[in-house]
Amino acid sequence: MASITINTAQCKGCALCISACPKNIIAIGTESNRGGYFSAEVVQPSSCIGCARCAIMCPDCCITVMK
Repeated sequence: MASITINTAQCKGCALCISACPKNIIAIGTESNRGGYFSAEVVQPSSCIGCARCAIMCPDCCITVMK
């Protein structure tokens, strides 16, 4: 089983990870971070297949995928 960790304090909410995820398990959250951005969050962690496409796509390196 894989797990995703998103550094919500650094995330700028660009949503590139959302479009990269083949399982659609990431969404934009409803609360803003210190920078005023609505960061990405994992909404279905049990469906993660560990492909790491989200982490590769993230321009700010906010995502870590563990297999």
